[in-house]
Amino acid sequence: MDTQIIQWLLAIPVGGAALIALWPGRSARVARWIALAASLITFAVSIYLWRHFDPALGMQFETEVDWIPSLGIAYHVGIDGISLLLVLLTTLLCPLAIASSFTSITQKERGYYAVMLVLEAAMIGVFVALDLVLFYLFWEVMLVPMYFLIGIWGGKRRRYATFKFVLFTMLGSLLMLVAIVYLAAGAYRATGFWNFDWVALSGLTFAYDVQIYLFLAFALAFAIKLPLFPFHTWLPDAHVEAPTAGSVLLAGVLLKMGVYGFFRFALPWFPDAFATFVPYLIVLSIIGIIYGALVAMVQKDVKSLVAFSSVAHMGFVMLGLCALNIQSLAGSLLQSVNHGVITGMLFLIVGMLYERRHTRQISELGGLFKSMPLWTTALVLATLAAIGLPGTSGFVGEFLILVGTFKVYPVAAVFATFGIVLAAVYMLWMLQRVALGKITRPENENVTDLSRRERWILVPLVVAIFWVGVYPNAFLDKMTPAIQNMMHEMYARQTTSVPAVDSPQLVVEEERDAEQP
Repeated sequence: MDTQIIQWLLAIPVGGAALIALWPGRSARVARWIALAASLITFAVSIYLWRHFDPALGMQFETEVDWIPSLGIAYHVGIDGISLLLVLLTTLLCPLAIASSFTSITQKERGYYAVMLVLEAAMIGVFVALDLVLFYLFWEVMLVPMYFLIGIWGGKRRRYATFKFVLFTMLGSLLMLVAIVYLAAGAYRATGFWNFDWVALSGLTFAYDVQIYLFLAFALAFAIKLPLFPFHTWLPDAHVEAPTAGSVLLAGVLLKMGVYGFFRFALPWFPDAFATFVPYLIVLSIIGIIYGALVAMVQKDVKSLVAFSSVAHMGFVMLGLCALNIQSLAGSLLQSVNHGVITGMLFLIVGMLYERRHTRQISELGGLFKSMPLWTTALVLATLAAIGLPGTSGFVGEFLILVGTFKVYPVAAVFATFGIVLAAVYMLWMLQRVALGKITRPENENVTDLSRRERWILVPLVVAIFWVGVYPNAFLDKMTPAIQNMMHEMYARQTTSVPAVDSPQLVVEEERDAEQP
């Protein structure tokens, strides 16, 4: 069972999609329940994975089967502490996104639920693939179901948003493909055989000038997906035009593929190049934090406000990557998961409101607490988590990032802290205008509160927010050994005297302190 666990993670959603497509008749009800059942079973399998994962053993649950032996391409999958949390996040959000669609999607439902399951399989595949061709295949396949989700079930400007999303993503992906082929050619020059395996390629080192070009090719693809300023412009359009479930998975999972790419490839494989670009990446991260907050502050659409908040929050994640020490990297990965949960919950809450009021304009809302107390309570919890209230998951991730960043880049940490203040301003102001105060429009007086189904959708996210906020070690213990291994690999591959940051010394000191009784 253990050796096949990842195959089940990939096969169950695909099998569910095939069952929906082949089911006799055209019952939308059957499609809904097949999709929900398949996603819940996938989540249960990921829980098994979580419980049996040993963080001290490195890469686990591996399966490797030759695919195209003549080119060194194999079906090679596995999981470590970095990918484990992202797989768990994916399998958590997918059934919630599917359940949220039961009443919001009323056209072409069979196709919709089949597409959702294919998207889940592709997203999981990105996080578990250990062959670069397989990784690239999942990375590109993921675009297809998201293209259909936005293009068919999206809003009025869905064609523009879809075109922009695909154009941006494919631009970075094509350059990454060139870099992948170059890496395999490097393996051929060293051994006489083509090889796209992550383990084999991890043993290669490249000269400084070669690292620069390879890093730029990978980093552009990951920065677009993250998204890092100024490559973020596709994100607000895609979020606003996507259906609620699409926005949840877009913010909750797809953006994390960029973070994962930096952790898995860009940092450990090209350390000298990364060290060279760190100052520029820090500046772009700070700009993204401040810019995202300021633009979110002036939004008139609630969903657009949440979308721009993602630009600011992912700027924090990139800043943690740049600081390059245990605290900042752990905070960066944990905050990626936190952002997926919190922002996913916010998009679900906004979608539930839109189903009732058919508007997201802040000016047309107000005083909703009187008619929707449960909905408002959920909005308050998500808002407080988004601004990093102590005791919530948002605080833990941001705190670790700021602590790690302050060690090496104190000025950047100060600017990032200012971004937290701005986040409190635009989120609390939104909360006050949407849910609190007096009812100014008669349409808001008799809005129905959350249904039982909607409450069950939000409860797991509330539990996750407080679980991470109160006991983050349950997650940090799983990821920290993998992050340490990644850092050791990174420093071992440095070929020049270009200093990354002072963090290597800090890491050694931290490990020495940890060994002392």
